[in-house]
Amino acid sequence: MPIEIVCKIKFSEEDAKPKEKEEGDEQSLLGAACQGPPPRDLATFASSSTLHGLGHACGRGPRGLRRSLWALALLASLAAFLYQAVGLARSYLARPHLVSLDPAGVAPALGFPAVTLCNINRFRHSALSDADIFHLANLTGLPPKDRDGHRAAGLRYPEPDMVDILNRTGHQLADMLKSCNFSGHHCSASNFSVVYTRYGKCYTFNADPQSPRPSRAGGMGSGLEIMLDIQQEEYLPIWRETNETSFEAGIRVQIHSQEEPPYIHQLGFGVSPGFQTFVSCQEQRLTYLPQPWGNCRAESEGGEPELQGYASYSVSACRLRCEKEAVLARCHCRMVHMPDSLGGGSGGRCVCPMPCNLTRYGKEISMVRIPNRSSARYLARKYNRNETYIRENFLVLDVFFEALTSESVEQRAAYGLSALLGDIGGQMGLFIGASVLTFLEILDYIYEVSWDRLKRTWRRPKPPLRTSTGGISTLGLQELKEQSPCPGRGCAEAGGASSLLPNHHHPHGPPGGLFEDFAC
Repeated sequence: MPIEIVCKIKFSEEDAKPKEKEEGDEQSLLGAACQGPPPRDLATFASSSTLHGLGHACGRGPRGLRRSLWALALLASLAAFLYQAVGLARSYLARPHLVSLDPAGVAPALGFPAVTLCNINRFRHSALSDADIFHLANLTGLPPKDRDGHRAAGLRYPEPDMVDILNRTGHQLADMLKSCNFSGHHCSASNFSVVYTRYGKCYTFNADPQSPRPSRAGGMGSGLEIMLDIQQEEYLPIWRETNETSFEAGIRVQIHSQEEPPYIHQLGFGVSPGFQTFVSCQEQRLTYLPQPWGNCRAESEGGEPELQGYASYSVSACRLRCEKEAVLARCHCRMVHMPDSLGGGSGGRCVCPMPCNLTRYGKEISMVRIPNRSSARYLARKYNRNETYIRENFLVLDVFFEALTSESVEQRAAYGLSALLGDIGGQMGLFIGASVLTFLEILDYIYEVSWDRLKRTWRRPKPPLRTSTGGISTLGLQELKEQSPCPGRGCAEAGGASSLLPNHHHPHGPPGGLFEDFAC
C-alpha cells in the first residue's frame, strides 16, 4: 500500500534566519537577471526630457512653491499651445483660397477667338411652305398661306425634317454678308461654318480648333470686320404670341473659344441695325481649384471625351446635354442644336461645374450710328436699295483685340499643409519648446513603462513546493525520493540501522519494516 512520510523538523531561530537570508538573496539575484533593468521613473525621465519646464516641475528635488509654480507654468503653456493649434487646424480645414491676377507680356501673335452670329429671325417668311407652317405652328403661330386653310385631306403632310427646314428657311449668310475683312485680308461666307442653336441656322467664323487664325496686331482693323444685311422684310409676321415670338431686329453674337460650343441665347449679346458696333476683346485664362478648395471639374486623364457628343468638357456643352436629357425624358426627341448622342435622361438635377482651366474673352462694346447721309446714298446705289432700307437693315460688326496680351487669373490655396505644419511648429517652440522628437521621447517612455507592467503581470511567481511556517518544514514522499541517494528499497534494508532510529521498528512486524508515518 502507498505510504506517506511526514517529517517535521524544528529549527532554532538562529539557524533559520541565515537560511532565509541566503534564499532571499538568491531569488533576488535570479529575478534581476531574468527581468532586466527596471524602467525609469518619472523624475529620471523628466530630468532628461527635452520638453522645457518638465524637469523643473517633475524632476528630483524637494517639493515646494517653486515646483508648483513651474508645474502651473507648464500647464498654462501647454493649454495655450493647444488653443493655438486648434485654431490653426480650423483655418486649414476651411480651405481658404485667394485669386491672383498676372498680366502677361506682349506676344507676337494671339489666337483669334471663334465668333458666332445668328439672325434673331429664325425662318424667312417667303421660304416657308404650308407644310412647314403646319409643322412649325407651335413655334411661329402663323396661319396657313392657303386661303382655304388646312383641309382634312391637306393634313397628310410628310414627316418633318427639322434640319432640312432650317437649312431651307433660315437666313443664308451668302445673302446677308455684304463685306468681310480679317486682319486686312478679304474673307467670304466660305470662311464661316454652319452651326445650329436656339436661333436656328447660325454661322461661326474661325471655328476649327486645330487651325485657329492668329491675330498679329491689336486695335481696329486687325480683327474681323463684317457688314450684314439682316433682311427685315423676311421676318415672320406676328399673328399671335408664342413662347418663341421675338420683337427685336438684329443679330446675336457670341465670342468664345473653339473648344466651347455656342450657347448664344444665354451668353450672346445683341447688335442692332443702323449702328457700327466695336467689340474690344482681351483674352483671359482662368484657373480654378478642384476639391476641397473649390468646385471645378478636373480634366480626365484618359483620352475619351468627358461628354458624349463633344470633344471636350465645357459649361455650355454640359448645359446643352442637360437640356437634351430633359427634352428626351419628356417627349423622347431632341432639338436640332442638341448633341446627337445616345443615352436617356438622368432624371435628377443637372449640375455643370466650371472646368479647372478655362479661356474667356473680356469685352468692351461701343457703337456709332451708320450710315451718314453721304454713305447712305452710296450704299443705296451700290446694293440697289433705298436709303431707308439701308438704315433699317445694315449693320457693321468690328471684333478685335485691344492688345496682344492675355490675363491669367488663378485661384491658389491660401493656407496649405506646409504652412499649417510651420505655424504649429512655431507655436510649439514658443510655448513648450518641443519638437516632433520630443513627442517621440514621451511615447517611448510610455511604451517602456507599459511594457514593464505587462511583463510583470504575465510572469507571476509560482508557489514553491516547500512551505515553511515558523521553524517547521513539511516534506512529501516524492521529495524524499528525489533527494534520497538510494532509489531502491535495498539501500534502506542494508543500511537500516544507521538511517532509521531504533524505536521506529515495529516489534511485531516484519524485519526491516516501517510504520506508515513517523516523526524524526
